Amino acid sequence: MPPPPPCCIIKKTLKRRCFRLRFLHLSDLHLGKRVCEFSMLDDQRYILEQILSLLDSTPVDGVLLAGDLYDKPVPPAEAVRLLDWFLTALAERKLPVFAISGNHDSADRIAFGSHLLAESRVYMSPVFTGAPEPIPLTDEYGPVDIYLLPFLKPATVRHVWPEEPAESTQSYSDALGCVLRRCKRDPAHRSLLVAHQFVAGAAVCESEEPSVGGLDSVDVSLFEGFDYVALGHLHSPQKVGRDTARYCGTPLKYSFSEAGQQKSVTFVELGPKGSVSITTEPLTPLHDLRELRGSYMELTDRRAYEGTATDDYLHITLTDEQDIPDALARLRVLYPNLMRLDYDNRRTREQQTVEGPARAEQQTPLEHFAAFYQLQNNQPLSEEQAAFCQQLMESIWKGEDDA
Repeated sequence: MPPPPPCCIIKKTLKRRCFRLRFLHLSDLHLGKRVCEFSMLDDQRYILEQILSLLDSTPVDGVLLAGDLYDKPVPPAEAVRLLDWFLTALAERKLPVFAISGNHDSADRIAFGSHLLAESRVYMSPVFTGAPEPIPLTDEYGPVDIYLLPFLKPATVRHVWPEEPAESTQSYSDALGCVLRRCKRDPAHRSLLVAHQFVAGAAVCESEEPSVGGLDSVDVSLFEGFDYVALGHLHSPQKVGRDTARYCGTPLKYSFSEAGQQKSVTFVELGPKGSVSITTEPLTPLHDLRELRGSYMELTDRRAYEGTATDDYLHITLTDEQDIPDALARLRVLYPNLMRLDYDNRRTREQQTVEGPARAEQQTPLEHFAAFYQLQNNQPLSEEQAAFCQQLMESIWKGEDDA
């Protein structure tokens, strides 16, 4: 007997357990990630155990996983087992899970077994074939509809609806707008969207890769009408445009640009239509990710490191004018998880000046033009301008290949 269609599964109504529906918003687990070739699996399991403990002390009615469950489309077996363990632990707690695929995930792999998982109230976004169907919940204030929208590219939307005019799916914003216009939404219902996109104006950090000129950005106004938008993709916790459109950020620091951040989880509580309460709870990692700066003698002085977490993940910048022989190995005696070692002195500053043109050679043509445009006009390329330039360059290259 063939499995029932998705709409038959996801429209199973979930009963609330408390006065107001309350959700935990998570995203960007990046299971299997390596930072500076250090495996983060032990740290990831530790932080997931901490999140489970939080859920035991702070009951919720569901968990929202806003994409990038894995760090790679083909994750290592250990990462798959870790996600399986986490989802099983949530299911054992009778917690519905609403998860989508992100740009780092394989949509097909995330969707695998989704019909079967839905019977345990673990709802995984299907491979995109059209506007998402609502998953209905109810509480004392009435219906709540949850929409799962996996990471989308304009080409994906054009493939599903080839009859759409080209200009209506040209950019990421156009494509997302095309999808959301087709969502069947009841304005009387409270609605919640789980999505994984780069919203224009949001702050980025080193562990993310936004396109030059904001080509992959979408406008926050597209989310109008949703009571809460649970976003994934960007690693810094932040609101975008309004309090109820939020990135919860990663549960762990994945780059040294995040060293100063306090990672947390986000709790969302829905009241009557238009009423949303948002709180955060801080997370404590197994190993923090920190930056240290000073001379070799200063950093190896017992008074500098005694009583500190020397096993944290560290980026050390030495200020010595002369290179220290075998500095990395010698520092790792005291700081075993030293990830990155740099120098900041007269020689390196001069070298950075010389290497400027060499770095420019590694830029793409669009990045070159975007830098030139900003220099000339004192403002960055707009999304439309960058898209036009990219299209023009590709047509020129195609003409050269054909010739």
